[in-house]
Amino acid sequence: MSDRIFGVIGLLVAIGFAFAALAIEESFLSDAVGPKAFPLIIATVLGLSSIAIVLKPDADPTWPPLGRLVEILGAVVVMGLYAQMLPVMGFVFATALAATYLTWRLGSGVLASIATGIGTSVGIYVIFHLVLGLSLARGPLGF
Repeated sequence: MSDRIFGVIGLLVAIGFAFAALAIEESFLSDAVGPKAFPLIIATVLGLSSIAIVLKPDADPTWPPLGRLVEILGAVVVMGLYAQMLPVMGFVFATALAATYLTWRLGSGVLASIATGIGTSVGIYVIFHLVLGLSLARGPLGF
């Protein structure tokens, strides 16, 4: 039963996310793909995954212990802070910090997490901004 509730909540979030993405105003200077494409892809994947959970729930779901739930909540808080800090710090710095924390919580060592965070941030920046020409949040240093 808890899986179906989780699936319905995920489906509602996906629908809300899709409506929010459709409300994004496009300027005449937007990228070739446009600002709506990526959020709509995320909403579609979330919606389809949620429907799969509703239609075929786990017969005997096991919930993680309280400590693990707190770690999951911490990851959610970090992602919320990431969204808030993205326009302030810029894509490269905000992504590096968020990826560093999340990989550290997934079990990597501190130095490996820092390397992964920086590598992820710079790699995504190179692919999306320099290669594909998509706009990313600019930080205080202009990137």
